Amino acid sequence: MAKILEFPSREKQAYAFLTAQLASLLREKGADDVLIAHATDLLTRVYGDLQEDSDFSFSISLPNGLDNEEITRLQTEIGDGVDALRQHHHSITIRMAAQLLLTELALFQRTRD
Repeated sequence: MAKILEFPSREKQAYAFLTAQLASLLREKGADDVLIAHATDLLTRVYGDLQEDSDFSFSISLPNGLDNEEITRLQTEIGDGVDALRQHHHSITIRMAAQLLLTELALFQRTRD
């Protein structure tokens, strides 16, 4: 089966969607172009930090004597466990990033008032 390449990548699509939604929401709330530009800059930094933090790897030494079926089962179980932890961590991180973003925007706006 051929590998499908997506343009732009899902990450870029997600970032573009977040940026557009943030700008739209802020505009609806009466934000000016300076605040929207600042919010977009913050979002870029926070989103970049999140992407860097999600890349990790590890290795496990398996005991001798395991057959291929046992190895495959262990790989699947470990992979499923890691994916569940990654999703949970990602959910918490996204909420914290959103809170940070909103706090920094409020502080930025107060310094402008």
